This record gives sequence, C-alpha cells and structure tokens, in this order.
Amino acid sequence: MKTENSSPPDPQSVNLDNHPCFNRDACSSFGRIHLPVAPKCNIQCNYCNRDFDCVNESRPGVTSTILSPGQALVYLEEVMLRRNDIAVVGIAGPGDPFANAEETMETFRLVRARFPRMILCLSTNGLGLTEEYVRQLAALQVSHVTITMNGVDPEIAGKVYAWARHEKQIFRNRKAGELMIEKQLQAIRWIKEHGMIAKVNSILVPGINDEHLPEIARTVSELGADIMNSIPLLPTHDTVFENLPEPDAKMRFAVRYRCGEYMSQMTHCARCRADAVGKLSESMDDEIQQLMTQCSRLPLNPREERPYVAVGTREGMLVNQHLGEVTEFTIFAIDPEDPEEFVEVDKRPAPPPGGRDDRWTNLARSLGDCRAVMVSAAGMSPSQALREEGLQIVEMEGLIEAGLSHVFHGEPLPPTLRRSFGGCGKGVTCGGDGTGCG
Repeated sequence: MKTENSSPPDPQSVNLDNHPCFNRDACSSFGRIHLPVAPKCNIQCNYCNRDFDCVNESRPGVTSTILSPGQALVYLEEVMLRRNDIAVVGIAGPGDPFANAEETMETFRLVRARFPRMILCLSTNGLGLTEEYVRQLAALQVSHVTITMNGVDPEIAGKVYAWARHEKQIFRNRKAGELMIEKQLQAIRWIKEHGMIAKVNSILVPGINDEHLPEIARTVSELGADIMNSIPLLPTHDTVFENLPEPDAKMRFAVRYRCGEYMSQMTHCARCRADAVGKLSESMDDEIQQLMTQCSRLPLNPREERPYVAVGTREGMLVNQHLGEVTEFTIFAIDPEDPEEFVEVDKRPAPPPGGRDDRWTNLARSLGDCRAVMVSAAGMSPSQALREEGLQIVEMEGLIEAGLSHVFHGEPLPPTLRRSFGGCGKGVTCGGDGTGCG
C-alpha cells in the first residue's frame, strides 16, 4: 500500500512540504487557514448540510460567518500577526469555490500579492472549474487542488447527489452523475496539464459507493492524480443520508487498502470546517472566532473609506422598505461625539424605476461612501449589482439602531429582525408599481 508521504513533484517555488494535509510529517509544525468566501453551491449532496452560522460543529460545509475577499485579507493579516505556523491558505466553501468564482479568484489574487510565499489550495466539486480558471489558478501559483468525486459510474454517483445545476439547468439522478463525472475527470486533466497537485476526496458511503471507491482510485490515477482521501460518511441531521451508519474502522481500512493499490492514500483527514484555522488537531479558539466575526462587519472592501450606512425607512425609526420601493435613502453614521450612538447625516434620492441594471449601478455610485444598505428585502439582481460595488446588503425589519449596531459594531442581528427575499409578490411586502425592481 502506498503512503501519503510519497511526495508528488514540486511544481512551485514555495515549500510544498509544509502543507499539513498533503504531508503527515508537517501536521505537528504547520497549520492552515480556510477563508470562508464561497457560500453558494451548484450541487446538493445527500450527505451535506451547509450551516453558515455554527460554532458547535466541526465538519465540511460549516462556518461561523461569510467574508468578502477584502474582509478575508484583513482577517488573514490579523491571524498571521497572532500565529507563526500558518503555511497554507485554502478556500473550501462553505459552498463551492466555483459557484462563487469571482470571490474565489479575487481572494487568491489578494492573498498572493500580500503573501507571495504562501501555499494556496482549494477544494471543489469540479462542476464549475473551467480551463480558464485552471490557467488563472496556475498563474497565481495555487499548488494544490482537491476534487471531491464520489463515483465514476453514473448510477452510483447519481445516488449521492440530490441535484446538480449547470448552465441554468437542473440535473438529477443518473443525469447528475453523468454530468459530475464528465466535469470532474476533465478538471483533473486540466489541473495536471497546468502542473498542479491533484487530490481526490471521495466520501465513503456504506451501501452506496463503499465497493466502488477502488474504481475511482484506478480511474483518477490513470489521469495523474497524486493522492486520494477516502473520507468516511459523517451522518448529518437534515440530510438524505442522516440515518446511514458511519463507516467503522474495518471498512475504512479495507477501502483505503484497496484504493492504495492504485495511488497514495491520505489517512489523517480532520474533516475541516470551511473556516478552520491552525493545526489539523486544533479547534478554533475564541479569540480567532471573535476576530473573524469582527472582520465580517468591516466594509466589503475594507481599504476604502466608507463611513455611512443607507437605510430604507418611511419614518426614520424602522427599516421597513423593500429596495425597489425606496425613493429616498436616509444616511446614518457613527456619532462623532459618542461612538456608541448613531446620527442621521443625509437624505439621498434613489434612482427612478426603469433602466434595469443601470438603475442599481447608478444607486451603487450614489452610495459609494456607504458600507451597507439596510432594507426589508432586496432581489437577487440588485443585490449582486450593489455587492459588486462594495456594498453589504442587510435584509431586516425593525429598529434602525439594531441594524446599525450590527453593521458598525458587529453586534449580532436578532433572528426576529432578519428577513430574506422570497421573490416579488411572494411573501415580500412591496409598495412598488408591480413592474419589478427594474
């Protein structure tokens, strides 16, 4: 049986031996940090329940908060001031990096410019990983790419995925399996063609693919994949596979032994969270946890001076207007005489209805000194347009002061005030003219 320490070729100038996930000997000396900048996912696995606000679980798909690329860089800088053992920066969700490709690539660009000797890696399901993205990753010296692949037989793979979304089409069952296998095998080819290290993660699901994993190993080894990680299923609440048994030690050993006939096997996986920090054996400490939360409350682009928050309000006390119905935003700032209080500083007209996407681009420009917009709801297209210009969207209903404390001071937003857009006319009260947010 091959071992995980039979090192693949070193294609980069950084010291790849310091990666604790790929080199067991590095575990006691070097740590990693995962930057949770990728909340969206393009598939739904039957074993996965993504949780974006959890401190009590340690498993993939879980994070305490989401960071923008700019916030992630500030967070990384602060962590590096506190720890001298971080050798790897990775992106592993909590969704998929290439369902959030813009955020993923921008994060890597920022990190590479700031920390030129850092090992960079990512973990993806491969569905959205195009050849152009692979070229960009190689140019940024992203050295390690992990593809999570659960079958090379469409029937077996199709049992693992509830659905896969590609080019605005939903695939299920065997069709989902066929699509995922095609994209994943092609992704591995591109990764190796561009000189990166390829790891394959396979979730070992009893009764589904436990007899099939050696075939995955054989197939991907023929494409040049360097190492495989057979991860035992962790039965998770509110998933299709929640009642399946977790593979025991005998099954894990037998599967890894058979897969090891074809390629090196990783045996020290820690099932890392999407916001993991430190050595594989460590849990995130409270100080780092608080630091990440504080960074998530910074402006999306923290290097910019954005001292204000724009609010959709009818009377100046409550957040109670949908983005599309606001005719005039009330602008707030921290009171210069009392940093714990807030003060109204301006009124700004919203662009008139019509104009489609240009309306939101114009709004973003008029609010260019604001770090956030607080409204009762906002549609997907306007939200995306505003975020691209560095504005955080806070959907809530209730006292403006609670929302401002959330944005400016990082105070938790009470669950009773949180809102989520459900589509025009579907649970969202909007005083517009029925023509939509355009």
